[in-house]
Amino acid sequence: MTLKAFKEHESVKVGIIGGGIAGSTAALKLSEMGLDVSLFEKRDSLVSGPPICHLHAGGNLYREISEAQCIELLRQSIDTVKLYRHTINIRPTVLAVPNSDSGSATEILPRLNAIKAYYQSLVNQDPTNKVLGEPESYFVEYSKEKLVSLKDRTQPNEPVTFDDWMIPFAQHTDLDQIKFPVIAVQEFGWSVFRLSSTVDLALESSSHCKVFLETEVQSVKQTNTGWELAYVHCKESKPEVVEVDYLINASGYETGTVDDWVNKPKQRLVEFKAAYVTRWEECGQLWPEVIFHGPRATPAGMAQLTPYANGVFQLHGMTESITLFDDGLVASTEKSSQPELPNYLSNKIKHGWTVEQQSERTNRAIQHMSKFIPSFSGAKSEGKPLFGAQQVPGNDVTLRAADVSFEGSNYARMEIVKGSSALEAADRIARHMAEQGFVGRGEQSFNWQILDGIEESDVVGRAVELAKMRQYPDELALIAGVSKPI
Repeated sequence: MTLKAFKEHESVKVGIIGGGIAGSTAALKLSEMGLDVSLFEKRDSLVSGPPICHLHAGGNLYREISEAQCIELLRQSIDTVKLYRHTINIRPTVLAVPNSDSGSATEILPRLNAIKAYYQSLVNQDPTNKVLGEPESYFVEYSKEKLVSLKDRTQPNEPVTFDDWMIPFAQHTDLDQIKFPVIAVQEFGWSVFRLSSTVDLALESSSHCKVFLETEVQSVKQTNTGWELAYVHCKESKPEVVEVDYLINASGYETGTVDDWVNKPKQRLVEFKAAYVTRWEECGQLWPEVIFHGPRATPAGMAQLTPYANGVFQLHGMTESITLFDDGLVASTEKSSQPELPNYLSNKIKHGWTVEQQSERTNRAIQHMSKFIPSFSGAKSEGKPLFGAQQVPGNDVTLRAADVSFEGSNYARMEIVKGSSALEAADRIARHMAEQGFVGRGEQSFNWQILDGIEESDVVGRAVELAKMRQYPDELALIAGVSKPI
């Protein structure tokens, strides 16, 4: 049955549980197709889950993942930049290997060359894919001698070359602590607050999507024609019921709970992570993102510096005393598809952090980064961490490129690990609905007109409001970096 035939009776009704980046992107796509979408989010705003700091345009932060995953992440990231164009912070990322690490500084070069060639092929197919700069400039290698030569240079107000971006790195990094070459790659930042404001503004203007904020779905039952969802708003005590033809489970780390309700078991992992917000007052330069590689879940785990506006930096330290947590990685069981986090971590999600907890871990993150950038020891905590739990389908904790799986004709399970996979997942759901007769095959392609009229200034303004509402500094919502890539 096509959508046209279906509409002779009523519009196709789609229920989406979860208003994170996955559920919100699916809501945008399906409402733009003219479907009747109900989006349920138990928090007070959309896209407020685990921290998002960069696109993963090539998966370059992960030495352990396959080349195929890297290429998939690149393609998905390019599509994401084209869709959410006001959400990107344009600046490169620097990849460095410490002397203490067993890895080689050159081991990812073959993979980088393969990603670069793939990017060139995408640009050849469609020039609008050139959103990460010129393909031949996708990455650059730096010797120690080259970095030393940059130490005496002054960074221009708007960096236009890789050398311009590398000046603060060369001046502040202890170059005797790292192996060479150091690599700079076109991996951009991604503002979760501008992403949240974009979907908020777009869905606000949609006549085909009803957004239920501060609303918890309490149960799901299968009916002869679809699904029955019982939900309750936080300010009300009486549950309400809605029936939908097609159900999308976009519940993030709680995806297994819905799987249990509908008896569609699936193996998965859930991992709790946190990133820490700091302010480095002495920083008067525009920094690239910086990655110092290290073995995961060890005291020498990866150190990550993510720049925002006005000297605000987000820190990851892939140790169990900073970003990772004891018992923070949990798995589903034969009895339940929902992995169960320890109480002390689920309480953080529900009730937040104490000042002592956030101060202790933020200070550890600063110390961890200061091993490589000594002057960063002067940075201070700038409030509460960005945190949340991340699902990983299957049992491989290193999996990064994942999108969606299906059960039967009308149940989709969004299982993205990285935010840039959300659009691919939404596209696959539209194709699945066409295959199952909910929509005509030609109706899944369109130009995302719902986003065309949204101005950058409106996105930034709403993003700042969201940052204040969530009690984070405005800088996380402001545009950082430069206006165009190298």
